[in-house]
Amino acid sequence: MFNKILIANRGAIACRIIRTLRRMQIKSVVIYTEADALSQHVHAADEAYCIGKDVALQSYLNVDKVLVIAKQSGAQAIHPGYGFLSENADFAEACAKQGIFFIGPTPKQMRAFGLKHTARALALENQVPLLPGSDLLDSVEIACQQASYVGYPVMLKSTAGGGGIGMRLCWNQDELIGAYESVKTLAQNNFKDAGLFLEKYVERARHIEVQIFGDGKGQVVALGERDCSIQRRNQKVIEETPAPNLTQAMRQALQDTAVRLGKAVHYQSAGTVEYVFDDVHQQFYFLEVNTRLQVEHGITEEVTGVDLVEWMVRQAAGDLPSLDSFAIQPSGCAIQARVYAENPAKAFQPSTGILTESIFPNNTRVETWIERGIEVSAFYDPMLAKVIVHAANRSAAIDRLLAALDDTSLQGIETNLDYLQQILQSSVFRGGQFSTQFLNGFRYQPHTVDVIQPGVQTTIQDYPGRLGYWNVGVPPSGPMDQLAFRLANRLVNNEKNCAGLEMIVAGPTLHFNCDSIIAVCGASMEVLLDDRPLQLWQSHAIKAESKLQLGKIMQTGSRTYLAVQGGFQVPDYLGSKSTFTLGQFGGHAGRALRLGDVLHVRALESLQVFIPQCMVQQFIPRYSHHWNIHVLYGPHGAPDFFTADDIAQFFSTDWKVHHNSSRTGVRLIGPKPQWARADGGEAGLHPSNIHDNAYAIGAVDFTGDMPIILGPDGPSLGGFVCPVTIVHAELWKIGQLRPGDRIRFHPITLEQALALQNRQDQSIELLQSNLEPIIPSPSPHPGSPILYSAPGKDMQIPITYRQSGDRYVLIEYGDAVLDLSLRFHVHILMAALQRAIEQKELTGIIDMTPGIRSLQIHFDPHILPRKQLLDFLTRTENQLPTVETMEVPSRIVHLPLSWDDNATRLAIEKYMQSVRHDAPWCPSNIEFIRRMNGLNSIDEVKQIVYQASYLVMGLGDVYLGAPVATPLDPRHRLVTTKYNPARTWTPENAVGIGGAYLCIYGMEGPGGYQFVGRTVPVWNRYHQSADFKEGKPWLLRFFDQIRFYPVSESELLTLRKDLLIGRFQLQVEESTLNLKHYHAYLQLHAADIAAFKAKQQAAFDAERQSWKISGQSIAIHEDMLDSDPSQTELSLPEGVQEICAHITGVMWKLLIQEGGSVKQGEVVAIIESMKMEFSIESPVNGTVVRILAGQGNTVSTGQALVWISKE
Repeated sequence: MFNKILIANRGAIACRIIRTLRRMQIKSVVIYTEADALSQHVHAADEAYCIGKDVALQSYLNVDKVLVIAKQSGAQAIHPGYGFLSENADFAEACAKQGIFFIGPTPKQMRAFGLKHTARALALENQVPLLPGSDLLDSVEIACQQASYVGYPVMLKSTAGGGGIGMRLCWNQDELIGAYESVKTLAQNNFKDAGLFLEKYVERARHIEVQIFGDGKGQVVALGERDCSIQRRNQKVIEETPAPNLTQAMRQALQDTAVRLGKAVHYQSAGTVEYVFDDVHQQFYFLEVNTRLQVEHGITEEVTGVDLVEWMVRQAAGDLPSLDSFAIQPSGCAIQARVYAENPAKAFQPSTGILTESIFPNNTRVETWIERGIEVSAFYDPMLAKVIVHAANRSAAIDRLLAALDDTSLQGIETNLDYLQQILQSSVFRGGQFSTQFLNGFRYQPHTVDVIQPGVQTTIQDYPGRLGYWNVGVPPSGPMDQLAFRLANRLVNNEKNCAGLEMIVAGPTLHFNCDSIIAVCGASMEVLLDDRPLQLWQSHAIKAESKLQLGKIMQTGSRTYLAVQGGFQVPDYLGSKSTFTLGQFGGHAGRALRLGDVLHVRALESLQVFIPQCMVQQFIPRYSHHWNIHVLYGPHGAPDFFTADDIAQFFSTDWKVHHNSSRTGVRLIGPKPQWARADGGEAGLHPSNIHDNAYAIGAVDFTGDMPIILGPDGPSLGGFVCPVTIVHAELWKIGQLRPGDRIRFHPITLEQALALQNRQDQSIELLQSNLEPIIPSPSPHPGSPILYSAPGKDMQIPITYRQSGDRYVLIEYGDAVLDLSLRFHVHILMAALQRAIEQKELTGIIDMTPGIRSLQIHFDPHILPRKQLLDFLTRTENQLPTVETMEVPSRIVHLPLSWDDNATRLAIEKYMQSVRHDAPWCPSNIEFIRRMNGLNSIDEVKQIVYQASYLVMGLGDVYLGAPVATPLDPRHRLVTTKYNPARTWTPENAVGIGGAYLCIYGMEGPGGYQFVGRTVPVWNRYHQSADFKEGKPWLLRFFDQIRFYPVSESELLTLRKDLLIGRFQLQVEESTLNLKHYHAYLQLHAADIAAFKAKQQAAFDAERQSWKISGQSIAIHEDMLDSDPSQTELSLPEGVQEICAHITGVMWKLLIQEGGSVKQGEVVAIIESMKMEFSIESPVNGTVVRILAGQGNTVSTGQALVWISKE
């Protein structure tokens, strides 16, 4: 028996073969392409070798490459699976020459049966009935002559084809001429054989096949027949065994004929004899022999109990018992459904993209290669999975398959799951009265909405968003205007958490494939239903095939919302359907909508009972260019951070909305504060700087002198003061702010804030809004932001509880210094509260987010009133143990670091080009760090970074598990200032230093830390592994110690990929951190630490002085900056129509040239995707003015291809 076998295939069949080899204790070797790097077969195998980039011809079909890997790995045999090289006789011979066993038929048998025209000759010799047909065709002219002789309709077939690829039904000569070159090209590309022939087409035909197996010595057995008549585009969709509605005599005749044909050539291994069965005349005709394992072999295994892969392996190894020794007695019925990446509502157009959800039932046999996070490419067959069931009878098997498909969920791309279920539910299928033409006339009813035009940043959101993950840097997202969103859902009688669309600037154009009920609420925009105006703020019935056009938002407001009854159906990510575009998760494929997207909605039973609902005009929220927004004072105020005049000025100013505002935050333009202090001390140079603490959504933080309202996609941690927080009931207003609008903030009391929220909730429920403004507090001073304070005495740490809106409390410990004892105190309070939550002593806590010396508590005031929370906190504080002898778990996590990585250098170059060229930290951040810390060389900086042990104090500093960490040894604490203004782009997992803290960026985005290099991901969006486990996509934990070790840029690129799929595992040491021992260490090295800090401070002061002398500024006000040209969209010239790709694939043919004229409906390009061709037509008459994608280029869905100047 073999001890190692190479599988020359990919996907589901590779995984299937691995499973049998593992049971037989044979090591498996697989090949894969870069496009398939995340496929399950790659990490399931004992060994995996990359064989190329993507195209099958240069990888899976490259015989030389396959054999080199086979020899290199020491494989004794090769199993080819199905497709690719499985029926390639030359490959089988090449294996033999290399001394490698080919698991399958002999080359001679493959040649005899593999070419369909020779197979027909062999069938004729053995008295097997044949359909009329032709020999190999030399030209299209001869094809036309032969078709006239055979009689239309005819099937044009590739002699080497298989799997439904390389065949076309032609009803007349024009169709034959049109199909000839296309089928020939597909045959050459997929099978390296362009030979074609014709065959008479039977209109009322069934496709029935018999599974045979031969020992190569003359023995051949049949293992039953299968019905494969449910086909689309000549590719099988549903297969079953036994074939329904056949007499036993017919079954026996089919099997006897197949065995006779196999014995005639002393057939060896698995094979399938396929027939065309004329259902009208009850006659079968030979179609072909597939000299390989079939895709549908699993249903035969289910009814016979035979493992065909094991038989193939044993036969090739000479270890198969006599076939006579097996008692083959098929039992019951088995059915297989093929799950394809395609859109049945669009002529089965292939679908590509990232799978955001992949769920299969555990109690069903599923052959698949996919899992969540895999990107389905356009390079290979679109089959994602085979769902196989077995039951005592056919009716039970159908019910079991329906249940299995209902328990299957694949999201992020289009699939045929609903299509399969509708077929299985049809009376024709249940009655077994179908033919191969059944699906041609089958009426599929999709419950979908097609995106014709995507609009501007249209996203799926839900309310209240993604709560409970603020402590690891995951923002809530959700609708920015919660009020309009909730009202839209209420108008269509949705549950409050149903997902809807958020539209900004301009909305999408949508085509409804089914009946639905909708409501549009928010900023005024032109809405057309089938070109007729549609009113906002009321529900409407939508009929199937309707077109909904959501135009530009008009004078006031900036966001509008669309709700559909039942909500848009997308998977939850961390408990919410909301899109977080920066993190690339949630919503539809983790992004804004694109042209060609398909949105799923719930099916409506009937529109006949539709009763419209509407908002009364006077109760509709009013939008303007001047907004009054109510806030609670705090968490930071006068006299600690601001002067009293600063606070008075803040409330008396009409702040202007900056043009650079988004869901992350709304920037405001107005007067600068005077500030109550000169700088931020240890936290930074600017008086706005504080040690990182958690923000509240709606907090107004001063980033330097510019206030920013933190939006629903904003960061959880930051180092800036916040004088006010918008109350929850008023947060909807920030979603409607547009550049140039004016805002006046009004302080109110907690009681007023809660009353306003209660009034809003009632208004939504009753659809009678009552949103008159609450009269602001008459007091000229808004009170104190401090809710409670306890001075430090008797060795106790000072405590301050700060007001942060009506749903947050910020707890601070000690003085504003970096002291590990304070972070330990935060930890013991957080642990005590968590225990109380688990023991149900405390309810209503949404999340708790620690900072450097603080803890923010987010609570639900409907469940846990703030006073009750404060009382619980003070009681708990009095019961906390001392921190002096405390010990916490502290893993040592070793991370690879590419020093001064090219990606970070590129970010600096972009910053200098588009933001600021003369900043002191440019062109080298590392040189800037050296100067700021008084070090003699860049190597000293490098040495310190690699020697330091960085303690993780917080997570989510710049989103998604990004650590804010500081070296345990103060002599390793390199101090810098942050970029000001910030970068517009930071590469994912860049490592930087800002203030005294180090950060690893969890994702691409803006940033301000000074770069030292790049490391591996700290956030794994979709995959679980040894490092990312327990359903948590974040890598690090509080109090982890990060230690870097050097790797090259190329090594890091490999490690980055491998870590995400578990092929590379980090070195992690379990350890503890004892505060008493740490303090003893500091005491022991106190003199050295003091000397280091003195030298560092002197260098810091000298650097600042040099800026003054040279006229350099540490900061530039953002109003002085031009927009980043890289973020400016390409503007379409007037009168020009843009044509975009509607699928991902390769530009196979470009049929136009610049300057040429085109007619409406004319094909301008052909894209090849998943072995099929798709035409791109011109929507207008005109002249080609620009071609944006050339022939042979890979193009993506929505990508601009051509510009046409309209006539």
